[in-house]
Amino acid sequence: MSTLLHCNSASSSAFTHSPHHRIAPIKPLPRFSPLNAVRCRLIEPLKFDNGRAATNQAADMLIGGSGTAIPSFLVAPSARVQDLVNKNDTRLRIFSGTANPALAQEIACYLGLELGKIKIKRFADGEIYVQLQESVRGCDVFLVQPTCPPANENLMELLIMIDACRRASAKNITAVIPYFGYARADRKTQGRESIAAKLVANLITEAGANRVLACDLHSGQSMGYFDIPVDHVYGQPVILDYLASKTICSDDLVVVSPDVGGVARARAFAKKLSDAPLAIVDKRRHGHNVAEVMNLIGDVKGKVAVMVDDMIDTAGTISKGAALLHQEGAREVYACSTHAVFSPPAIERLSSGLFQEVIITNTIPVAEQNYFPQLTVLSVANLLGETVWRVHDDCSVSSIFL
Repeated sequence: MSTLLHCNSASSSAFTHSPHHRIAPIKPLPRFSPLNAVRCRLIEPLKFDNGRAATNQAADMLIGGSGTAIPSFLVAPSARVQDLVNKNDTRLRIFSGTANPALAQEIACYLGLELGKIKIKRFADGEIYVQLQESVRGCDVFLVQPTCPPANENLMELLIMIDACRRASAKNITAVIPYFGYARADRKTQGRESIAAKLVANLITEAGANRVLACDLHSGQSMGYFDIPVDHVYGQPVILDYLASKTICSDDLVVVSPDVGGVARARAFAKKLSDAPLAIVDKRRHGHNVAEVMNLIGDVKGKVAVMVDDMIDTAGTISKGAALLHQEGAREVYACSTHAVFSPPAIERLSSGLFQEVIITNTIPVAEQNYFPQLTVLSVANLLGETVWRVHDDCSVSSIFL
């Protein structure tokens, strides 16, 4: 079950697909097999069914319902999820903050649950008030709240939600953070700098969280900042499966890392797509949110370049990288990212014509005014929902990605 909010340009592309409206119709994406192209060959078969049009109706998304939108790799666990919900429906609770209620609702629907009732409001002076509207005594509580912009507001709201659950005698409290803010401040690069990622980890721990579930942390070392267990899931399989569902000339693809720090991420991505060649953009950063592209390592002439990054903030790095790729002869450039922060002037840069398609996930909600024709939004609700179930049932999480 993957929800696809899709906006594509109508121009021809090596990735051949039918046009979609902003909200995809309830039908599978067509597959094409032109004579001069072959379908992307995966080194390891993906077990996900993301990136395809699926129904948005909650009834079709319920476990055991009449819909068929549940991914094939979750068919076997689905029955166990239903049994789990039937037997322990009073012990598993999911609550949503105000940062991304749509994603929280999708996760709850995947598990066949309703979101817990919670009251969140702001006082006149901006203080946040949280009250649970139902008992969570002895329950396994999951709080879905990305710390996306406004980061400080959403972070404080998460901390107060955790405190409310702790004071309500919840047995276990898991902070589900699809996007972990302050993750870029994970080390000291200059004197007298703070390491805000460690500070935020301490705040979440001291507030009373027993576990954290995060998606695509900016760097793996951030997991070590927590003194509680951290389950780290990756959004890349969602994007990979979306790309694999299209037709691609196998000799045309090259995966590009927008900086040296993302080489490992891009290499893993390329290995899944026919073991595609890798290119690296060498850039030098002169300040925060300011990047200057210097050189390109690798050959992209006449190829379809897929740029892979964990987040797009102001889009300075990825847009300058795309301009360099075009200068070096790339035929088309695709941008793939898990987190769409989209701080100004990101929309102007991304919609300027440098990209054939910008593929992101819904870890961060995209405002209506920030949609543009080349934007594609994929849902990670099934990944997070499956992880929530496995954490609750004390099952392995890493096996999802094997």
